[in-house]
Amino acid sequence: MKNYENEARSRWENTDAYREHDQKTQNYTKEKWAEANDGLMAIFGEFAKCKNNGFDANSTEVQTLVVKLQEYITQNYYTCTDEILAGLGKMYACDERFKKNIDKYGEGTAEFDSKAIAVFCQEK
Repeated sequence: MKNYENEARSRWENTDAYREHDQKTQNYTKEKWAEANDGLMAIFGEFAKCKNNGFDANSTEVQTLVVKLQEYITQNYYTCTDEILAGLGKMYACDERFKKNIDKYGEGTAEFDSKAIAVFCQEK
């Protein structure tokens, strides 16, 4: 985890989102971090269920999950603007570390999430 923290700091340290994240999470305990991260992963699990049940990325159910994801990130980490969300969506599918983690819920889940986020951001 320390490697990811160092990478995030070096890439985004000078951004408002990073500073907000730093301030918002500075008092997180190990348990709070686990709770926040488990909640985030549960949302990816919900995306996988939608994908497995044949929902399209642009369906109301899936787009509602994109809103839920954006709100969850904002509540627990930093303000997730549409621009940040679009970047996260690309990262979920292109960064093998994120893709592997999200695809624990089923192969193709990260790509599905990425597509759903792209649809959401394009419609705004």
